[in-house]
Amino acid sequence: MKILDRYLLKSFLITFTSVFVILFFIFILQTVWLFISELAGKDLDIVMIVKFLAFATPKLMPMVLPLTVLLSSIMMFGDLAEHYEFAAMKSAGVSFFRALKILIIFIFGLSLAAFFFANNVIPYSEYKFINFRKNIAQVKPAMAIAEGQFNDIGNINIKVEKKSGDKGEHLEGVTIHKKSNLGEGAKTVIKSKKGELISSLNSNLLQLVLIDGYYYEDITPKDYRERNKLPFAKVYFKKYNINIDLSKLNTDESLKEEIKNTNTMLKISDLRYSLDSLTKSYKKEVSSFADNNYQRFGVTNNYNVDTTKITKPKTTDLETLLTVEQKPIVLNVAESDLLSAKQNLEMNESSFQSRQKEINNHWHSIFEKFVIAYACILMFFIGAPLGAIIRKGGLGLPIVFAMLIFITFHFMNTFGKKMAQESQIAPFLGAWMSSIFLTPLAIYLTKKAVNDNGDVNFDFITEPFQKIYTKLTQRKTE
Repeated sequence: MKILDRYLLKSFLITFTSVFVILFFIFILQTVWLFISELAGKDLDIVMIVKFLAFATPKLMPMVLPLTVLLSSIMMFGDLAEHYEFAAMKSAGVSFFRALKILIIFIFGLSLAAFFFANNVIPYSEYKFINFRKNIAQVKPAMAIAEGQFNDIGNINIKVEKKSGDKGEHLEGVTIHKKSNLGEGAKTVIKSKKGELISSLNSNLLQLVLIDGYYYEDITPKDYRERNKLPFAKVYFKKYNINIDLSKLNTDESLKEEIKNTNTMLKISDLRYSLDSLTKSYKKEVSSFADNNYQRFGVTNNYNVDTTKITKPKTTDLETLLTVEQKPIVLNVAESDLLSAKQNLEMNESSFQSRQKEINNHWHSIFEKFVIAYACILMFFIGAPLGAIIRKGGLGLPIVFAMLIFITFHFMNTFGKKMAQESQIAPFLGAWMSSIFLTPLAIYLTKKAVNDNGDVNFDFITEPFQKIYTKLTQRKTE
C-alpha cells in the first residue's frame, strides 16, 4: 500500500469512526425515547436494560451506516479540497479516481459486510428483541409492578408499598382495585399485608398470592333507593389467589404488528421458503373462492368458451308466475341474498388484501437486504464528489447536504415500502425507488468531480441563511 493510500484510508477511517459513534449514540437515544414507557418505572436492572438495547441496536444499522458513509465522505473530501490537497494530488498526476481507489475497495468490503449483517444479524436480533419485549414480564414478573404507585394490568389496578426478594417477588402492603366490566369504575377493593408473585416461562399466567387481608365489594342493588341498605360486602381471608394474564402487559399495537410481521426475523433463504408457501396458499384460496362463487351465482368459470355463441335460454318471466302477495316476499329474499353476498365478498376482499400485503412484505424484505449494501456504495459516490465540489469540510455545510440527501433517501424508502405493501407498485420498485432516484445524482456529481468542473453552485442553500445572519447583526449594531 502506497503512502497516499495509507493517508487517505487513515483519514477516512478516523472521520468514519467519529461520525459513526456520534450518529449511533443519537439513534440509541431515539430508541430509548421510543421505548421509554417500557423501560421507565419497571424496576429493571442494568443487565435487562443492556439486553434490551443490545437487541434493539442492530436494526438501526440500515439508517446509521449509509448516513455515516455519506457524511464522512463529504467531510473528508471537502476538507481535502478546502486545504488544496486535491490540487496537489492532481498537479502530481493523481486523478480523482486514483485517489478513490483504496476507499472504493474499503466501501465495497463495507457493503458486503452490511449485506451479511442485514441477512444474518438483524433478523436474529429482531427475533430476540420482539420476544424479549413480549416475555419481559415472564423474565422478571415483578417489573410489571412498581413500588408506591398504581400499576394498570388488565382489569386490575395494583399498588405495593415494598418489594423484596431476588426477583422482587415478595410484596408488602398490597392494594388492588378491580375494574367493573360495566365501565362504572372500581367495584372491588382487595387489601392484604403480604403477597407473592409466582410465574413460569412456559405459562402466560402470573399468579398473585395474597396473604392476610380483606376483600371489599360494593354491591349495587337493582333499586337505587335501597343502596343505603347494602353499602358493601367485607370478607377476611388468610390466603387469596389471583391469576393475571401476562398478555395484558403487551397491548401495544406496534408490538402486535411486529409479532405478526415475521418477515423481519427471516434470512433470504427462509423468506424464499415462506414466500413459496404463502403464494401457493394464496392462489389456492383465490381459486377456491372463485369456484364457489361461480357455482353459487351460476356463472361459468371456463374462460375458453366463446361467449358470442352463447344464446339466452327461453324461460317464462318469473313475475308472471307470482301472485301479488308473493312478489314482495321474493324481492325481500333476493335483497337479503344480495346483501349477504356483498358482505361475503367484502370480507374475503379484506382477507385477500391482508394475505397479499404479507407476500409483498416478504418480497420487500428480500430486496431491502440488497438495498442496504448498495446504499453504502451509493452514498459514497454522492458524498465523495460532493465534498470535492463544495470544498468545505468540518461540521457546517456538509451536515446540511448530508441531511437533505439522507432525508430524501429515507423518505422515498418509507414511501416506496408503503406503496409496495398496498400493491400500488411492485415490491422491487418500492425497495429500490430511492436508489434508482439518487443514482443519477451520484453519476452526475462523480462526473463533475472527475472533470474538475466546479460550476455547480450551491449558494442558493446558504445564501438565505447568510442574509438572515446579516440582518440580525445589523439590528444589533443599530
